[in-house]
Amino acid sequence: GIVTALHEIPYGEIWNVEQISLLKDRVQKPDLGLTWEVVESLPIHEDIKMGEGSLKELFSNYRQSLENLATVGVTTICYNFMPVLDWTRTHLKSEVLGGGTALRFSAAHMAAFEIMMLSREEAYNEYHPDAIDAGLKWISQAPKEEKDNLLNSIMAGLPGKFTRYSVEGLKEAVARYDGIGKEMLRKNYGRFLNEVIPTAEKFDIKMCVHPDDPPRNILGLPRIVSSEEDIEWILSYHSSKSNGLTLCSGSLGAGPHNDVVKIAKKFSDKIFFAHLRNVRKENDGSFEESAHLSGDTNMPKLISVLLAEERRRRAGGLGPLEIPFRPDHGHELLSDSEKNTHPGYPLIGRLRGLAELRGIIHAINNV
Repeated sequence: GIVTALHEIPYGEIWNVEQISLLKDRVQKPDLGLTWEVVESLPIHEDIKMGEGSLKELFSNYRQSLENLATVGVTTICYNFMPVLDWTRTHLKSEVLGGGTALRFSAAHMAAFEIMMLSREEAYNEYHPDAIDAGLKWISQAPKEEKDNLLNSIMAGLPGKFTRYSVEGLKEAVARYDGIGKEMLRKNYGRFLNEVIPTAEKFDIKMCVHPDDPPRNILGLPRIVSSEEDIEWILSYHSSKSNGLTLCSGSLGAGPHNDVVKIAKKFSDKIFFAHLRNVRKENDGSFEESAHLSGDTNMPKLISVLLAEERRRRAGGLGPLEIPFRPDHGHELLSDSEKNTHPGYPLIGRLRGLAELRGIIHAINNV
């Protein structure tokens, strides 16, 4: 199965049937033997997250896009509710042992970015003291090119047509959230669920929210899909069979407060999609994307939970019977560095990860 989206369409606009069908036909050419299984993502306009602007039109457009996707036969929809930024990293080519590079989040560099480049004094209270000390030392000596690279790395997680901010533009985007804390963001998310889940139910669509990446507040912005408690709130807020979770072991695993295997067991019946990657955490809040089988999350145990849930669904005739997954990101290996791929999505590195994950699945199913 293939995971893709209409990345060229600006946030808030309708995905029409013709556009969706063209992409589906491209993916599902008869000689390829592929199917479009999951949309990632059908993005949510920033005004919905802030609870302002042309909400009636934005919700209507989102519902119409859902209906159009279902008309074409694509009914698993991944999305996120992260304010301003998508996944956030400070380094896109951090060298790893054995060769190759990985995505990395340096708490020191992020603290320096917030304190010195965004002038956020509050960040002194939001990062580990060791990270702040190291970050301020680095930025005091860093040339402009390194600071520019840091901004570009932080912007790299923004998909599709989303504007890449300058420092001043990012300040303005963050300032729009002044006065919006966790409870207000939850309220706005609840409104979103109330507006779209009935349509999802009508067309048997599985909406699966992606966790925050990293699972902590950054830039002073609240995050509301960062923990077991957050997920429980979301799934309890709207108990519909269409309201579910994308289990991203890399995003959740970057938080020392999260036990990913425990979370998977607790919410297994609401997992409609999975990102199976791994990270190694550090004491100051930093983390690096590891090889799929060598990070802090026990990947065989996690996959065992998902396979057990699939068996439960098949035994009870419950749908969806399978949980589609992808290796998500991967290390940049060998000739990957010569290709102009989006950060985190190298061909060889992701194929290695996929092969490892498929090996675990095959072993568990045949022991």
